[in-house]
Amino acid sequence: MFTGIIKDLGVIKEISTAGSNRTFLIESSLVSQLKVDESIAHNGVCLTIEQIKNNIYKVTAIEETLKKTNAGEWKEGDLINLEQAMQLNDRLDGHIVQGHVDGTGVCRYKTDKNGSVEFTFKFDKTFAPLIIEKGSICVNGVSLTAFNVNEDHFSVAIIPYTFSHTNFQSIEEKDLVNLEFDLLGKYVARIESIRAAK
Repeated sequence: MFTGIIKDLGVIKEISTAGSNRTFLIESSLVSQLKVDESIAHNGVCLTIEQIKNNIYKVTAIEETLKKTNAGEWKEGDLINLEQAMQLNDRLDGHIVQGHVDGTGVCRYKTDKNGSVEFTFKFDKTFAPLIIEKGSICVNGVSLTAFNVNEDHFSVAIIPYTFSHTNFQSIEEKDLVNLEFDLLGKYVARIESIRAAK
């Protein structure tokens, strides 16, 4: 489990392909705190550390992950939002995030608001029941508050600190981002669908 509070910006140093899987070597200042078999959220995607050498570690994304997330589009040199799994004695500064990406969204608009940057993302309408005005949304692993919520898009406002400490600084219009919708919303939607089926 994660909180959506990014701890570091990793850099993809090398990418290799084996069958339908892709392996990533990532450089991060967190390496001294990491261990093999640990789960780390990468742009909101939970991946397991397989190897650590110097300040670089190795993770692999399987075909299903590459299809469902933006990991299939990662390139060498890309900045990746990183978060270690939360500990039970941590503060929950963001919201409960599983690291299980529901799907991707596309950046429609990026607007400088003279003190913040506003992004609007388009998503698949099937996820509409899972997002509400002023509710929590996880974008590329970052816990944010959604507003201007519609059936297929929502906006978020990024403060300067978050902008400079996450890869929101490199997101442009038409870019693909990972979306994980609020866990509570998923349970409510599931309960309602079961009731409706009876």
